Amino acid sequence: MKDEITITVTDQTGILYTLICPLEMGLTLKDICKAYELPMEAMCGGMAICATCHCYVLNGMTSMGEKNDVEDALLSELFTSKETSRLACQVYLTAQMDGLSIEIAAN
Repeated sequence: MKDEITITVTDQTGILYTLICPLEMGLTLKDICKAYELPMEAMCGGMAICATCHCYVLNGMTSMGEKNDVEDALLSELFTSKETSRLACQVYLTAQMDGLSIEIAAN
């Protein structure tokens, strides 16, 4: 069983980051982006009420669980939402997400 995965994150300016993510801590995508000090606002701290952790899944969408109703409703209110949009605070890192690639959406 893996104890860490590697994901890639592209910021709003096109800079690509490779993140090594521990799995035993129960972190979300938002948590790991903040830990690496990437430019993701996440103003509500992960409460799924602000959508400032909006991201696009570039590769690996099938490795994630389904959106919950709160996440789906919040994303539906965004003008920049796409089929591959997720709220990083609602996506918990799992071993299946090794190789995941996301882009932080512009707010």
